[in-house]
Amino acid sequence: MTYDAPIEFFNRHTGRVETEQVYGGAFLRWIYGTRSGGLALHALVKHPCFSEFYGWLMDSERSRDMIEPFIAQYGLDPEEFAQATDSFASFNDFFYRRLRAQARPVVAEADTVIFPADGRHLAVADVGLMDGFFVKGQKFDIPALLGDEALAERFARGSLVLSRLCPVDYHRFHFPVCGVPSAPRLLNGVLGSVSPMALRRRLAWLWENKRVLTRVETERFGLVLVLEIGATNVGSIVQTFRPGVAVAKGAEKGYFRFGGSSVITMFEAGRVQLAGDLEQESSRQREVYAWMGEAMATRAGARA
Repeated sequence: MTYDAPIEFFNRHTGRVETEQVYGGAFLRWIYGTRSGGLALHALVKHPCFSEFYGWLMDSERSRDMIEPFIAQYGLDPEEFAQATDSFASFNDFFYRRLRAQARPVVAEADTVIFPADGRHLAVADVGLMDGFFVKGQKFDIPALLGDEALAERFARGSLVLSRLCPVDYHRFHFPVCGVPSAPRLLNGVLGSVSPMALRRRLAWLWENKRVLTRVETERFGLVLVLEIGATNVGSIVQTFRPGVAVAKGAEKGYFRFGGSSVITMFEAGRVQLAGDLEQESSRQREVYAWMGEAMATRAGARA
């Protein structure tokens, strides 16, 4: 598979394999596929100053003019928005918009884990046996991802789900389980793209990028890790929850400002059984498109 091959995913809502309409595709092909783009990547694009400047532009009042064309081009449904389209102060204000509660119902069953965000999801049941992620032969560096050798050892044979958000997606993220969250820990880094165009060439962006790690202590699923991964043009990762205070499944955890980004959810070995379509499509190196609140996994042994 070449780095710029079409990005295909299984859409849980339509039951079909579809091709992603890549936001900024030409820019990504230049940056990650050409020598001149590579020079620009390492000299400027991956550094926080580039994303901070772009975030500043998206916060400007003039950026409001981008909202209506964006909605039309990507077929977003304003009926889902919690506020009127013309009430957003900037494109960034629109980008991390809230949705009406009924737009993203949360699976209520106590033994079900939900996706923490809208997006395209890829999973592996046992990271210790993983031989590829996006491209065969690429493995996760769990110690580097977590920045903690002891924690990495604890999750060395656990399950991992990568939820990839595109700029067109709803950009608030939520707790996939109920439990008690720790204070978030910042692991600083660069801001490379998390598009498959970039990850097919270099998976290491996921553990070299700026990221935030939260531990969630649960009754049914043991210790669950939730990491938000920054990316190019993500101005910041904003946490809105209170550490140490019990949260319900589906409660808002925070939001990303402008740009594509990812959330990684990790479970200890033997704790969960991945949803059937997620496990099947992931074995084909194909993501599953699903919304926040839908079933991602169940507690191991909970199924008949």
